[in-house]
Amino acid sequence: MSTPASDNAAPSAWLLSLPALVFFAVIVIVPLIMTVVLSFHDWGEYKGIQPVFILKNWIEIWSDPYFGEMFARTFRIAILVTLITAVFGAPEAYILNRMRAPWRGIFVLVLLGPLLISIVARTLGWALLFGGNSGVVNAALMKLGVISSPIPFMFTETGVIIALAHVLMPFMVLSVWAALQRVDPQIENAAASLGAGHFTTLRRVIFPQIVPGVLSGGIIVFALSASAFATPAIIGGRRLKVAATLAYDEFLNTLNWPLGAAVATLLLVCLVVTIVGANRLIERRYAEVFR
Repeated sequence: MSTPASDNAAPSAWLLSLPALVFFAVIVIVPLIMTVVLSFHDWGEYKGIQPVFILKNWIEIWSDPYFGEMFARTFRIAILVTLITAVFGAPEAYILNRMRAPWRGIFVLVLLGPLLISIVARTLGWALLFGGNSGVVNAALMKLGVISSPIPFMFTETGVIIALAHVLMPFMVLSVWAALQRVDPQIENAAASLGAGHFTTLRRVIFPQIVPGVLSGGIIVFALSASAFATPAIIGGRRLKVAATLAYDEFLNTLNWPLGAAVATLLLVCLVVTIVGANRLIERRYAEVFR
């Protein structure tokens, strides 16, 4: 049974939330709606944008293999970046969780370092490392005799994946670290007292409990890498387009705004479907682990 105080509190809560809701609608919801509507407009080189409802842009995206290749490359890179950050980020989070002060704070700062640098400066730094014969990576490997000829990193998927994995690694590590905070520190001692080895403890005790953290970090990394623009634009160049750079080119180079809006909308829909599906998987996993 509701009380008069609770009945009066509900309108007050809505009034207090109203400025934030209006601000969110203005900067997020309205532009998204306008982008979706724009994707159904017509465009011509001489007539410009025509505010008519047509499906030409969507038909072109679905029928032209070029767009399929761009989206396949986008999600291939995103999946590989997510796998790399999970493979390296989960052990890193485990090691970080076992550190003591002040080393833990120092390494957390080192971990967050890529996020504290401008994305353009960071990506240009990778471009210097990846550059042909003069690149630091190739020059060092050739001097050590590991390789006989330079490895192509610039304008390749390999270079884009490495650069994205570097900057997105903190999101995976912090997600797994947060999951490790919920694990009882004495559980490893209990497993050891029952005769379990260190590897068995990690595989059968620790890992099942950090899977939700890995999945949460995977969602963040996948979404950010699939929608990344600066790193694929600089490292991949114009020869290696992804969905974000494709939409950019349609908007600012060819000036075909409706087609660019259709590409951006399709990318958003794919990411939303992926995130919602992964969230349900995480909720189910959390229910199994912590029930």
